[in-house]
Amino acid sequence: MSKDLETRIAQVAWNGDGLAPAIVQQWDTREVLMLAWVDAEALRRTLTTGRATYWSRSRQEYWRKGDTSGNIQRIHEARLDCDGDAILLLVDQTGPACHTGTSTCFDAADLEAVDGLAVQDSGAE
Repeated sequence: MSKDLETRIAQVAWNGDGLAPAIVQQWDTREVLMLAWVDAEALRRTLTTGRATYWSRSRQEYWRKGDTSGNIQRIHEARLDCDGDAILLLVDQTGPACHTGTSTCFDAADLEAVDGLAVQDSGAE
């Protein structure tokens, strides 16, 4: 049996500002689309409407993804991480996810990390 809504929301370990990061992935391809912030009300709206709702830290207001752009996110699944301090939203994204018009917010600067699979492990930690 599913826990009631408020019990599920109470499981989140909110930060000092009452927020938690929401990592957003396309549900079928698992492509990471974006990261946004939610508070308890944004999560409540997301879980009860089936549409992703976030808290804008810069504008200090709620925004439902796609209301102005048409690039909506329909919730497929919502999960909490093992520490309870991050949320994973698996969505069906319509149109680009990023405000820049790209499919993902993670296609900008490559930080050029060393390929850990190509480096021989020295055994030291």
